[in-house]
Amino acid sequence: MRRLEHAWEEADRLKLLRLREMELVCERGHGRRALKPIRGLLAAARAPAEGRSSLEERFHAFCQEHRLPEPARNVHVLGREVDGLWPDAKLVVELDSWEHHGHRAAFERDRARDPAFLIADYRTIRVTSRRLDREAQQLAAEIRALLGT
Repeated sequence: MRRLEHAWEEADRLKLLRLREMELVCERGHGRRALKPIRGLLAAARAPAEGRSSLEERFHAFCQEHRLPEPARNVHVLGREVDGLWPDAKLVVELDSWEHHGHRAAFERDRARDPAFLIADYRTIRVTSRRLDREAQQLAAEIRALLGT
């Protein structure tokens, strides 16, 4: 079981985990006992997204502090999970921590995704811990301008 949990966590960290696809596999395998651990992992993953990362929690607090509308969290856009979305403005927020994005595969994947979003008229703003700490006022002003508020 621990190996399965480790593989699950690694896939999630690498943003390769596709929960809906895993649900479909479980549905097709109705009654198979071997899927019980996967169903447990799915249930845990479907729990509220609060606390997924400290950067996500800090961004949530930042939005409240700066009276920004709260984005939808951990939603899918064009089949890819994003950290936040203001759907009416078609504005995506990606919270880029070195812990989760500090390797070549994540870096390349992020850069490949951005043009696909632009083609579909979604704009992406990337937020780092450093920007939240050192450029909070400027970041809030940029988000307001992008939201048109």
